[in-house]
Amino acid sequence: MGRLMVGGMAALLLVAGGLFWWEGRASHQPLPQLASAPPPPPEVESLPEGDADAVGDAPPMPAEASPQSREQKRFARYDRNRDGVITRIEMLGSRTKAFKALDKDGDNLLSFEEWAVATSDRFGGADVDKDGKLTPTEFAATAPKRAVKAKCKC
Repeated sequence: MGRLMVGGMAALLLVAGGLFWWEGRASHQPLPQLASAPPPPPEVESLPEGDADAVGDAPPMPAEASPQSREQKRFARYDRNRDGVITRIEMLGSRTKAFKALDKDGDNLLSFEEWAVATSDRFGGADVDKDGKLTPTEFAATAPKRAVKAKCKC
C-alpha cells in the first residue's frame, strides 16, 4: 500500500512539474504575428441571360457539390459531434450495443465466462451436424449478417 501511495505522489509531482515548466516556457515566447486578413472576394456579376434566338451551346453552369466519397461517409458515421476529429469515445461508441449484449450481468465488465459463453453458443449454432468441427460452409454461417440497404426511390 505504501508503494502505491509513493508512486501516486511521484506521478502527481511529475505532472505538476511538467505543467509549471510548460507555463513558464509559454510565457517567455513572443506571440506570432497574425497574417493580415485575406482580401475580400471579387464581386460576382450575374450570369448572362440566354437569348431565345441564340444558337450554340448553353452557357456554363456553376459546379454542383460533389457527393461524399465512401471514406468521407464512413468518417462522418464515427464523427458524432461533426468537429472533423474522431475521438476514442466516438470510435468505440458504435461498439457499445454489441458489448452490452455480451455483458449478461450488466456490470459494465466483460468477464471471460461471459465472452466464452457467447463464443460457445455461436459455435454451437454454427455446428449443424454437432460433430464438434466446423466445415467451411458451417464457418461461413458465423459471419456477421450484413444489413440490407434500402433501394433508392429515385
